[in-house]
Amino acid sequence: MKRVFLIVLDSFGVGEMKDSAEYGDAGSNTLKAVASNKYFNTPNMAKLGLFNLDGLEGLEKEKNLIGSFARMAEASKGKDTTIGHWEIAGIISKNPLPTFPDGFPQELLDELSKRTGRGIICNKPYSGTEVIKDYGEEHVKTGDLIVYTSADSVLQIAAHEAVIPIEELYRYCDIAREICQGPWSVGRIIARPFEGEAPNFKRTSRRHDYSLLPPKATMLDAIKEAKKEVLAVGKINDIFAGAGITDSVRTANNAEGIERTIDYMKRDFEGICFTNLVDFDMIYGHRNDVEGYAKALTYFDEQMPRIVELLKEDDILILTADHGCDPSTESTDHSREHTPCLIYGNQIKAGVNLGTRDTFADIAATILEYLNIKGDVAGKSFLKDILK
Repeated sequence: MKRVFLIVLDSFGVGEMKDSAEYGDAGSNTLKAVASNKYFNTPNMAKLGLFNLDGLEGLEKEKNLIGSFARMAEASKGKDTTIGHWEIAGIISKNPLPTFPDGFPQELLDELSKRTGRGIICNKPYSGTEVIKDYGEEHVKTGDLIVYTSADSVLQIAAHEAVIPIEELYRYCDIAREICQGPWSVGRIIARPFEGEAPNFKRTSRRHDYSLLPPKATMLDAIKEAKKEVLAVGKINDIFAGAGITDSVRTANNAEGIERTIDYMKRDFEGICFTNLVDFDMIYGHRNDVEGYAKALTYFDEQMPRIVELLKEDDILILTADHGCDPSTESTDHSREHTPCLIYGNQIKAGVNLGTRDTFADIAATILEYLNIKGDVAGKSFLKDILK
């Protein structure tokens, strides 16, 4: 019974890539930014090789390693959640998903308004917390949808839950997903419900993402077709639009994501449990909150012994990320960075430095080889280098 627990620490980058300047991210290093904070303390990840990754300076390397490790480069064009996760699962995207820095075309908005029966306000790149401050009152008075975007390939719809019930908002996002195809194929439509009264509107935890279907089969499809389990925690099911998933659970925050992962660890199954911990990115990275990011990483590290304790003889734990989001820069956008890959288990050698890998997709190739499953994914397996 082989099981893989793949946990994505959303946005936990470990330093710029060669082409980072092309994305406006020269010098970005999420790990370095948070490691300087007094609340940062991650001894468990350090033992897996976090501070021993290629290219890191100013961080003390761990001598008593218990895991193997690699620095991952992104081969896809982009730095968003969808493309990052798709690459982890074995797809290299040659073209970036479309973004709309000047707002969405009027034709798109007209169709959305026609099919929902509601007006549209905002239509600009905006911070999710600021947009409800600036447009929340108008929305409450008129019932118009707050439609906005960001530097990512997203169309977001914010609505007050007392004005538009949550299921109705979800239906509007389904409509937006149907509309946003072809040249309008944003990576995600995101429902952004909020509550409260002006000026103290507050986003609720009932966010929901509506992603594009992956353009081809991923490692998840291969695992599912092999009659093994693909358990998704957090927004994984949304990111893959349900493709290749056998069971899933949504989560409101990192703490719940950790608990639901632990719940799955107590289940007998063969296959993969794929978890996304979103708070690093959503709450701290995008809000340039270095201290909050540091505390969140420390909290996760404190929970790691609980996770490690539940690993069975043939289980493998892999920690990685989908992009960066350096909270110390002026930008509140994702950053084009390398990501960590920390691997641990009773079957895994200690102290193997796999260097810098060409693509996140090496993770998919490695997992499929470990599970003895054939799949048409990009990437090269590093299993032989780390297996005892």
